[in-house]
Amino acid sequence: MATTDSQGPARQARAFQLARRPKLWLFPGILCGLLAVVLSLLYMGGIVNPTGHLHRLPVALVNEDQGPPPPGRTENVGTLLTKAVVAASPGTTVDWKRIDGAELDRQLASGKVYGALVVPKDFTTAVTALVTGQATDRPTLTVLTNPGLGSLGSSIAAQIAQNAAHQASLATGKDLLAAVPPASGATATGPDTGAVARLVLADPFAVTTRIGHPIGSHSGLGLSAFYYTLLAVLTAFIGGNIIHSGVDGALGYADSEIGPWHTRRPTVPISRTQTLLLKMVMTAGIMLVTTSLVLLCTVGILGMDAPHTAMLWLFAYCASLAVGLGVQAINAAFGGIGQLVSMFVFIALALPSSGATVPLQAVPGFYRFLGAFEPMRQLSDGIRAILFFDARGDAGLARGWAMIAVGLVLALVFGFAMTRYYDRKGLHRWTPQPTD
Repeated sequence: MATTDSQGPARQARAFQLARRPKLWLFPGILCGLLAVVLSLLYMGGIVNPTGHLHRLPVALVNEDQGPPPPGRTENVGTLLTKAVVAASPGTTVDWKRIDGAELDRQLASGKVYGALVVPKDFTTAVTALVTGQATDRPTLTVLTNPGLGSLGSSIAAQIAQNAAHQASLATGKDLLAAVPPASGATATGPDTGAVARLVLADPFAVTTRIGHPIGSHSGLGLSAFYYTLLAVLTAFIGGNIIHSGVDGALGYADSEIGPWHTRRPTVPISRTQTLLLKMVMTAGIMLVTTSLVLLCTVGILGMDAPHTAMLWLFAYCASLAVGLGVQAINAAFGGIGQLVSMFVFIALALPSSGATVPLQAVPGFYRFLGAFEPMRQLSDGIRAILFFDARGDAGLARGWAMIAVGLVLALVFGFAMTRYYDRKGLHRWTPQPTD
């Protein structure tokens, strides 16, 4: 129903008169200021220095060198090189996984490593040929990337592997130069040939970079998993709050205001527990629609690569349901500030700790702590496994399903425990009806 001031416009309050009251500014000003500070520190704190916060980024180190040890050595060049790479890594920035070729394929396909440095089978033979002058090509090390884990993480791993290969090349070059007489490279073709050969020996290794585990061209360079997760969480978060406000308005517990029209429906006597049950049932039904529309738009219209469409829909629906029910439980427990609380739980704290854009191994420890239980980390790992890693359980999908189950149980237990407590205490929401 529309309401008017019976005393006329002369007695109505003026905006600038009210703006002179300090108390009117105090609460929203402090709250908005704190929000700006917290969000700035949360979001920028996780991305400003990813290389400076590196902590045990998993990168594979594969030695396939089968050549015999060179004269005077007990190990071949590949073995010596891989040992030198591990020894030269500063502190705990890199977690070198020394594995074989078969294990490398498995770890790339399950998203366990961000990249790899591979020593080929004929590496010692190629290095020896440089010293004897019989080489036709420089010995080549291969750097593999894993774009399914995100472009930034894959790029950092590639830079680490390339730098390790370059440092190993310079160190090996010193040994090679020490073993070669100054004129050993000279030939009848010209006086500079020996100098050119020594320049090659000074930095003998070539490095080639290629994709170790390819993903589709319509995958956003590995970011489609993050944005799909964000869509699932945002539609659930915003949708849950829309359902919350809509039900309260329809039952007469909140005003409905659209433009100049303001109405308040008659209050329906209903307990908090039954109200929460109604909101959760509506959330479960509406998430079916939103999940289907997100899949239709992203895969059907935009052509996003999604090899396991049915699994993607099911996982995204369950993820949205867990978030939506969590929103309803928090709103039921905290009332007016519930939307702010759920925003921090599902958005503000979840985004920087998701590990989907910046690897958790490249953020401060606080975010790694949050990533252990914040929902977006678990959901993004599951969706990434479905999109890029053949829906493998060990690529994060199994953990994603487990955390969805935990989230659903927590939402139901916490929400109904709080509403039952309020109902037993007689803290009903029934309010007097406004007079016409």
